[in-house]
Amino acid sequence: MPVLGMGGLFFRAQDPDALSAWYRDRLGVGAGCTGEGEASEWFWQVQGGPMVFAPFKATTDYFPRDKAFMINLRVSGLADLIRDLSAAGIAVETRAEWDTPETGRFARIHDPEGNAIELWEPPAA
Repeated sequence: MPVLGMGGLFFRAQDPDALSAWYRDRLGVGAGCTGEGEASEWFWQVQGGPMVFAPFKATTDYFPRDKAFMINLRVSGLADLIRDLSAAGIAVETRAEWDTPETGRFARIHDPEGNAIELWEPPAA
């Protein structure tokens, strides 16, 4: 197959500049950020790793009904990230039933425009 991976995620926002700044400042996501390699003013350089690409039923209650998508970000140091986000006044939801040794640990936040963001720390290799 010629597809190598995701090339981008594009979505509408009421204030794209403010939302871009929020993702950059709170999560290190977006243009100029780097998980691996050199930073670029145009794109976010990410680390290779697993990614789930899965449509959900239209009736799912896993994320808000009025949203067509949920962003899942693969993270390391989830406990520290939860602490930092909470200290910044961002509500963080965790549920014991989300976490398993096979899949890892999860937390949920929402960006300033109400988009669900799942933070996923995969299990240690």
